[in-house]
Amino acid sequence: MNIDKNIKILLVDDALAIRMVAQKILQKLGYANVTLAENGMKALEKIKTEPYNLVIADWQMPEMTGIDLIIEMRKDDNLKDIPFILVTADDDHDNMVLAIKAGISNMMKKPYQANVLEAKINRVFEFHAELKRRAERKKK
Repeated sequence: MNIDKNIKILLVDDALAIRMVAQKILQKLGYANVTLAENGMKALEKIKTEPYNLVIADWQMPEMTGIDLIIEMRKDDNLKDIPFILVTADDDHDNMVLAIKAGISNMMKKPYQANVLEAKINRVFEFHAELKRRAERKKK
């Protein structure tokens, strides 16, 4: 699948250094339209005021965690279909189950690696494209 590199990505992490590294990786992958937010609360404010095609958010953040952000997004009819990649340093099975139940599109373990991030983005958009195709077929 050929993904439009002009998509708007919201990158959310409380650590400035990690935000900068992840943004640089995204730029090297060809994604230049990246907005940064330092926690879930600020991200939610941004998402409600302008459209994004993808959210990539850290799990552990002050004020609002990544998991709380995805839960809030999935409750909102205007935000519920935005693809969401949750990033974590944790590989606890129970947390993974919680994240899946909350509605993440994919999950990624830190540290950010270009090839892994690119594969996750591709899978997310392939999955969402398939969901749209199925929904269209059901309408017919």
